[in-house]
Amino acid sequence: MNNLLRGIRLLSQNKIEGKRVLLRVDFNVPLTEKQTVADGIRIIKSLPTIELLLKQKNKVILVSHLGRPNGREHKFSLKPVVLYLQKLLSKKHIILIEDFLSGKEKLTLQKQTANDIVLLENIRFYPGEKINDDIFAQKLSQLGTVYVNDAFGVSHRDAASVVGITRLLPSYAGLLLEKEIRAIQKLMQKPQKPVVAIIGGAKISTKIILLSKLLDVVDYLLLGGGIANAFLQNQEPEITQKILNLAKKKNVSLLLPIDTAGLENKILDIGPRTAKAFTDVISKAKTIVWNGPVGLVEDKRFAKGTNAIFRAVVNNKRAFSLVGGGDTLASVSGNKDLDKITHVSTGGGAMLELIEKGTLPGIEALRRKSA
Repeated sequence: MNNLLRGIRLLSQNKIEGKRVLLRVDFNVPLTEKQTVADGIRIIKSLPTIELLLKQKNKVILVSHLGRPNGREHKFSLKPVVLYLQKLLSKKHIILIEDFLSGKEKLTLQKQTANDIVLLENIRFYPGEKINDDIFAQKLSQLGTVYVNDAFGVSHRDAASVVGITRLLPSYAGLLLEKEIRAIQKLMQKPQKPVVAIIGGAKISTKIILLSKLLDVVDYLLLGGGIANAFLQNQEPEITQKILNLAKKKNVSLLLPIDTAGLENKILDIGPRTAKAFTDVISKAKTIVWNGPVGLVEDKRFAKGTNAIFRAVVNNKRAFSLVGGGDTLASVSGNKDLDKITHVSTGGGAMLELIEKGTLPGIEALRRKSA
């Protein structure tokens, strides 16, 4: 993995002043049944970039998606995000633009004052976003004079608001995007040893490339969740044997659960002896990467293993720790010790893809010579 920030204009190193800034953020947050923001960590992490742009007297137009809508579905509206953001930025006026393509809304945008922050309604309401349509990107670009990407969590998507727009406006990496890239580079390039990776969550077939890449840099690989089940129950033996052989070849200690918790022959969490073994390894690490809970955390009976790992990570004050993935974030969100983790990544798929492929479409788009 080369220096991914080389050739990219960074907001941290370039002053943008008095411009209309299209700021791509990742406000794809979970909502409650009452349509309120359940966890706003992604919104909170975007604040430094928003506040810096406001301080430099720019007019900020926020662009985000929410979920995977099929057309204009009300349940995927960003209205709950507006209310949440308004509480965080109480001195500013947050305006939701229902349809930036309509004449009436264009007038609202033209009247935007320095005290207004504009948020466009869910960008995925427009078919041109997902297919990176040139005409749609052109219409979007006309709203601003500068583009900033601060949405790491969606930078693995070849979308109009992530990739297409960089051909049309001077483009920069925001503070959060830069921080995410630096953290993952630190893990993959010259990490302090011993390096411990804890990988849980989904099926092993979705993470074989990730595991293969991690085996190049880690000293210990601790497996839980559905991935560990594949080994313990001899599912997909070709894949599991490949990982075991690779770990042996790379001299990596691969730890699987030695006891489990569950219901009716179904493994739903690691057991207390495994939690102790994993905790002992984590306590000795100098670098830690964690992606994916090791149990069914939605049920508190099977969240004990994941909670034990979280405690072990935050208690290791010597280590550089990188934690990411939507399910992982949800499992630890709201914990008062979250700030003891060196870097909490806002990207699940993006974090994994960056480790696997060494770059992302959204990063490469910023490197390309833009307008």
